[in-house]
This record gives sequence, structure tokens and C-alpha cells, in this order.
Amino acid sequence: MKKIKYNDTEAELDLINELEKGNFKSVSGANKEKDRIKKIMKGNFYSEKKIINIRLLNRDVEKIKALALKEGIPYQVLIRSVIHKYVENNI
Repeated sequence: MKKIKYNDTEAELDLINELEKGNFKSVSGANKEKDRIKKIMKGNFYSEKKIINIRLLNRDVEKIKALALKEGIPYQVLIRSVIHKYVENNI
């Protein structure tokens, strides 16, 4: 297996070594869980989308980008999530 070129932590190197030795085994029900997650993902993320244009204040966009960066997600995903929660009466 080709070694990863970035600086691995000791814990990451241990995991890579154990994986290469074949010391990991599948847990029971893994395929069922994968199917469940795929079903959720398909319903939430792969459903048909409509492209829209919206004008926002620059300062609002900058604040949204900062919040998205803090959450580790793209800012468009954050905007879509907020709108979805609003229309589903979750906020």
C-alpha cells in the first residue's frame, strides 16, 4: 500500500499499520447500516434540486461564510440547510 504523503500522527500510523495487517473485521449488520444511510442520503441530498438566484447583503454573506467555515461546510450548504429547516418548521 502506498504511504500517505502528509504528516501522519502516531495514532493514524497505528491505524494504517493495523489495516495493512488485516486486523480489522466487519461488524455484524454493517451492510444493513450502509443501506439505511444510503436511503437517507438519497432522500436528502440526491433529490431533484432547483437552482435559484438570491441577492443578499455583503455583510450577511460574509457572516454566513464565517459560520460555515466554523462548521466545516460550504456556505451554500449552510444556506440550503437553514432554508430547509425553516420550511419544515424546525426553526
